[in-house]
Amino acid sequence: MKLKQSIPALLLIASALMAAPPLQAAESDPTAPATLTLSDALRMTREHNPRVRQAAEEVKAADAQVTQSRSSWFPHLSASAGYRYLDPVAEANFGGAAIQFVPHDNYDARVTAEMMLYDFGRTASNVNLAKAGRNSAGIRKEITVRDLSLATVRAFYSALFLREAVNVQQKEIAALQKNLDHMQKRYDEGAATRFDLLTTQVRLAAAGNRKIDYETRLHNQEISLRRLCGLDENAPLNLSGSFDITVADKDARRLASAALEQRPELLLARENLKAASYKKSLAGREFLPKIVGSASWGTANGYMPDIDKMRTNIAAGVELQVPIFDGFGKSAALRQATAMKRSAEQQQLDSEQIARAEVRQSLNDLRSSEEKIETTRLQVDQANLAAQHARIRYDNGLATTLDLLDAEASLAEAELANLQARYEYVMNAYAVRRASGDLIEQ
Repeated sequence: MKLKQSIPALLLIASALMAAPPLQAAESDPTAPATLTLSDALRMTREHNPRVRQAAEEVKAADAQVTQSRSSWFPHLSASAGYRYLDPVAEANFGGAAIQFVPHDNYDARVTAEMMLYDFGRTASNVNLAKAGRNSAGIRKEITVRDLSLATVRAFYSALFLREAVNVQQKEIAALQKNLDHMQKRYDEGAATRFDLLTTQVRLAAAGNRKIDYETRLHNQEISLRRLCGLDENAPLNLSGSFDITVADKDARRLASAALEQRPELLLARENLKAASYKKSLAGREFLPKIVGSASWGTANGYMPDIDKMRTNIAAGVELQVPIFDGFGKSAALRQATAMKRSAEQQQLDSEQIARAEVRQSLNDLRSSEEKIETTRLQVDQANLAAQHARIRYDNGLATTLDLLDAEASLAEAELANLQARYEYVMNAYAVRRASGDLIEQ
């Protein structure tokens, strides 16, 4: 009996998926590398990502703050010029003659130098505080670079994983299409039922849907990777890489020790503690006096006997400024600085505990993914052998259509599970590097 009715819609969908051309990106950026390796991606992220540039500018701003805080150690020069009209003015009458002591029109122009002679360490505390801020800005830049590098690694290997997953699904679709062609011939000859035919068509359509899902996720990961690397949105991505990497050190104690020494979160917590200490020291010194010296040179009128004549004058002096009462502002600032220092101490302690815990957790995840790789590799070998036997039994009439389809599906699932385990191993390997304080620049 020959099938005269139209092919079901599911078969049309699957056939369209089979006929679709492979994924290709449109030509765009001629400066993009022909083959993008992970090292290329990390370098481009560090060079072109706006967040890295933003962090670099924040470091420059913090460095300028250090220079600004040192300004109290240098004299401050200023120039001024003014005019003032007075009326009435001081006068005296001597023997019928009026003598004016102050002119109506007063002119004054001068250059003044003022300098802090001694402030009991206020300026030094401000400088130290600014230096701690500069160091913190540098560490925050390192954290930004590390986090963006990890995001690039994740996007890069996710794209590799999804491309391999698409290939696995394509391989399953090809096997199901072959089964469908064989089933169609048997159905036309009357040796198979319509249920067998529809079952194969449904399996083929389901595999096609999974392929669509993987392709969509692949497109999204490629968008993320282009954004991180600063590439044009249509730049081609010819990724070159593999999941075959190894972790050099798996000793929890050594990794935890390295994390305590070089992990940027801990370095930042220590700088925050230093800054809090400097703030407390500065708040305590606000109760102390300060000595200010000043000198000026200029010209003005109003000097006897000719009060309208401009004359050169100089002035110099030393001033002692003693704070007495400011509405409890300084004492409140000291209490605040003391509390902030205690808070910074707890932050450092918490950061150390988190670092140790993340090292142990990442190593546990790494060992688990290693075991999964070995297990899934055996599953792939078994599923591949089972699929070959199912094909032979089916060709000899010893297995049903469902037996063959289940064997093909089990093989695809085993290959995807192995691919997923290898992908997780790579991610866990980089998680170990992050936990131990590796900035992942290479």
